[in-house]
Amino acid sequence: MSFSYALDSSRSHARILHAFDDALVLPLTQRSRYLLISDCHRGVGNANDNFLKNEYLYLAALGFYYRRGFTYLELGDGDELWENRSFQKIKEMHLPSFEMLARFYSAGRMYSIYGNHDIIKQKERFRRKHLYTYYCERSCCERPLYPDMPFYEGIILRDEKCRKDIYLTHGHQSDPLNSTFWPLARFLVHYVWKPLEKLGIPDPTSAAKNNMKKKKSEQRLAAWAAASGHLLVTGHTHHPMIGTKHSPYCNTGSCIHPTGITCIEIENRCLTLVKWSMQAKADLTLYAKREALGETVCIDEFV
Repeated sequence: MSFSYALDSSRSHARILHAFDDALVLPLTQRSRYLLISDCHRGVGNANDNFLKNEYLYLAALGFYYRRGFTYLELGDGDELWENRSFQKIKEMHLPSFEMLARFYSAGRMYSIYGNHDIIKQKERFRRKHLYTYYCERSCCERPLYPDMPFYEGIILRDEKCRKDIYLTHGHQSDPLNSTFWPLARFLVHYVWKPLEKLGIPDPTSAAKNNMKKKKSEQRLAAWAAASGHLLVTGHTHHPMIGTKHSPYCNTGSCIHPTGITCIEIENRCLTLVKWSMQAKADLTLYAKREALGETVCIDEFV
């Protein structure tokens, strides 16, 4: 191992650890039901809005989890605020999604983490201006969205049996460009890579689109989880996975994959990686299909 690699790993581990300095702590019991979703990247409805094609799946999934009493945990990059500067347009474009999220929040069943693409949500001034209300076209008035809701860098699900707590963060802390130097990354995305994406040229600075950066980010996140002894769940790389005892690192995936959306369900102290996709019945009617990707893994298996 080179000195520069060791130094880089040490710094990324320090950034990940720092994410949990003032983390929100939520209980994890046999009765807890948590839905972990990351990287929706809700946009303004233009060609760069990768969430738009999956919004019906997203709404179907959220309706399913709301009826079953799940608490919604968004692990960052919920809104695309690097490519787009107008949050009002995002709310107008995806009004049904925000109405569904408002239902979760008003029921006391929503908590959010900020990622690199929506890091601005950590600022109270931004939240007060954009996130307190939304305009309801049916009633022609402003209605509550997430009034007074803080956005965290990290959340900890504390296991009642003291076997293994679950640490949640976005995961951009593994990459200095997307964490320490995020203003530069935002500038490059907005003024350089956003126009080039329309021509089919992927952003080489993105851990989700650059396989080498994705691998390095995941290696750093997995190494931190193994070294700290914590079960770590992130988004950021858009690569859905459930870890193992020797590599206790999981990833929710994203809501912008061409074939559907992925998420992690936590129920009965167990994690299930789930995919929602559009399928057709024999009579050619379309429906949202929920399928588990692999076996359900109980927290005790990570100990």
